[in-house]
Amino acid sequence: MYQDPLVIFFVAGAITVLLTGLLMHALRQPMITGYIIAGLALGPHGAGLVQDQAIVGQLGAIGVVLLLFFIGMEVSPRQIMKSWRVALIGTILQILVSMGLVGVMGYAFDWPLARTVLIGLVISLSCTAIVVDHLKRRGEIDTRIGRDTVMILIAQDILVIPMLILLALLGGAGVDESTVILQLSGGALMLALVVWIMKSPDIKLPWIKHLARDVEMQVFLALLLCFGLAFVTGVFQLSTALGAFIAGIIVGQTRDVTWVRTHLDALRILFVAIFFASIGMLMDIHLMAEYWREITILVALTLLTNTFINAGILRILGRSWSESVYAGALMAHIGEFSFVLAAVGFGAGIVGQVAYQLTIAVIAISLALGPAWVQLIESVFLRRASTGPT
Repeated sequence: MYQDPLVIFFVAGAITVLLTGLLMHALRQPMITGYIIAGLALGPHGAGLVQDQAIVGQLGAIGVVLLLFFIGMEVSPRQIMKSWRVALIGTILQILVSMGLVGVMGYAFDWPLARTVLIGLVISLSCTAIVVDHLKRRGEIDTRIGRDTVMILIAQDILVIPMLILLALLGGAGVDESTVILQLSGGALMLALVVWIMKSPDIKLPWIKHLARDVEMQVFLALLLCFGLAFVTGVFQLSTALGAFIAGIIVGQTRDVTWVRTHLDALRILFVAIFFASIGMLMDIHLMAEYWREITILVALTLLTNTFINAGILRILGRSWSESVYAGALMAHIGEFSFVLAAVGFGAGIVGQVAYQLTIAVIAISLALGPAWVQLIESVFLRRASTGPT
């Protein structure tokens, strides 16, 4: 009897996600960790049910775009203005300090400059999806530290573009001047759009009244808003996630976003799940077993250094000690765009196959351990601080 492999994949995927989901609920961990484990189980280094990782990665990229679109709907332009100083200064300082620490390590181990820069950039990025999910579940997205953290994450995502240019130069590929001009033009256009949004407190989208009772048309209008601006930023060689984020801000300013959440939230859940599953599929379990000591040390150092680098910077910028440590723990794990930087570094010959796989393993494990790390930091540092002398 003929059986479509795609049907087998969906059945196996649904069963695996449900089982890992039950495990995550029992351990009080978010589903994102379960998605990574499910991807590892289904991928080429697990059961081997998924062989074409390129397609899965492309579908996962849609999840990142939808995620940033929803985050944009939660962010007020006035909140952006309040947090711009922390976001800009905090992000730049965090990247510089991370690269400085990696530079010391690279000097000690005699790493080439390009590899040192690549690893420093990789560990300087945090995962927007995990942090926002945590803040929303705890109702902290609108708190001061919640706004600061989200804006730092957005600033990191924006700075991925110059990071990619830098890696291209270090890898010897060079940078096309026309591409740089296009990116600068697109950046200026996006900045002008954000300024317009800030000056327009009540944006009215065309045709909204005519689509009030047409659910199908509302779905496609929401998709057009999300992916339309993502396409525009892509044309300008900028991050598609940046365009989706700005589109989300525009929709949020309409003050009537219930229909967008209602019709697109299921798609967001599905594609974000595929994105994190694609991360699990990249992990080579045999290589991880061989280099488990190195991976363990690197993950521990990453979580510790990122936590206290971010905490120290936020404390310097005027946030309380408890807020700073909490935000530092939230941003301790390595982010989704770090996979992009690692892949570019591998393609440019900055790192070899083994180093690339080790980098992927460290990123994925830090993502999986991120929520548990936040709980640990809260129990060890924050509770102790709250019960200490006043």
